[in-house]
Parts: sequence; C-alpha cells; structure tokens
Amino acid sequence: MPLSAPAPRELLHTRQIECRGFRREDGLWDIEAHLTDEKSYPVKSDLRGELAPGEPIHDMWVRLTLDDDLVIRAIETATDATPYAACPKAAENFQALVGLRIAAGWNRQVIARVGGVRGCTHIRELMGVLATVAFQTIFTLREKELMASGRKPPMLDSCHAWNASGAVVKSQYPAWYSGD
Repeated sequence: MPLSAPAPRELLHTRQIECRGFRREDGLWDIEAHLTDEKSYPVKSDLRGELAPGEPIHDMWVRLTLDDDLVIRAIETATDATPYAACPKAAENFQALVGLRIAAGWNRQVIARVGGVRGCTHIRELMGVLATVAFQTIFTLREKELMASGRKPPMLDSCHAWNASGAVVKSQYPAWYSGD
C-alpha cells in the first residue's frame, strides 16, 4: 500500500540508490551501489558551473568484493560527478576498509576509518546499505550451510520481524525460538 496522498508540493531533490549483489566465478562476491543526486532547478557547482535541472550533482559508484565470511577483499569507488574538485580525492582513503568484516559494529568501523574529512559523506553512507545488500545476497545462498553449523542466525533480534520470541522465528527457526 503506498503512502497517503500528500499535500500540494514541489519536487526539489531526488536521490537514487541502486544496489546489486553478484556471485563471481572465482567464489568471491561483488556488491555494488550507484548513487545519484539531482535537483529540479539549476544549481551552481564550483567545479562544473551551472548544472541544469536533472543533471546529476553527485554520480558515484562503489564495489565491495567480499569473501564468504563478509570480509572485504577489495573496494573500488568511482565518482562521475561531484560539485567540488576535492571530492574524488577521498576515494583512495576507502582502501582502509579492506580486511574489515561486515558484522556487528560495521558502521562504527567505517566511521573510525573514513569518518569526517578522511572520507566522502555520500560513499560512507552507502556502506550501511552495501552491508545489508551483502547480507541479503550471500546469506540467502549460504543459509543451509550456516544453519547446519549450529550457529545462531545472524538476523535474529535485528528487527521487529526477527524477534527471537516472534512468529517468524518460531516458524522458520524453531530451535532459536525463545517465546512461550
């Protein structure tokens, strides 16, 4: 069901994020994100002059290459459009994420390595989304293997639906169900 009808309004800003998860032939995983920001009115860019309505202010890409344990083996960023010449220079700092594992505390780890002036706000924000896409890409294919190991499913107690005492866990993971 969509949102209710809004009050009369004018569209000013559109951010689009598209993410994709891939299994590679070499056994690794590529998780990619593409972010664009556009305005519905002309915008001045220090780098590119006046941008026409609908012309991307930001056009950025990220690829994380992960192993089965969600450890980053490689990271690549690309910036096709930014408003400032300095923006693409932050990309190299994201190499500090190589070797990290996507797990609890992921966002804190990202901020510790590429927070503030060391990173790019937009690329850094994508890291949380990429973590979710990585989990959804990899876990669904490895679920039986992980469950056979006897390890607690990682999504338990991560949201309302996955409450260990709730109906979803009772139905899908009865061994981990903690309700009455």
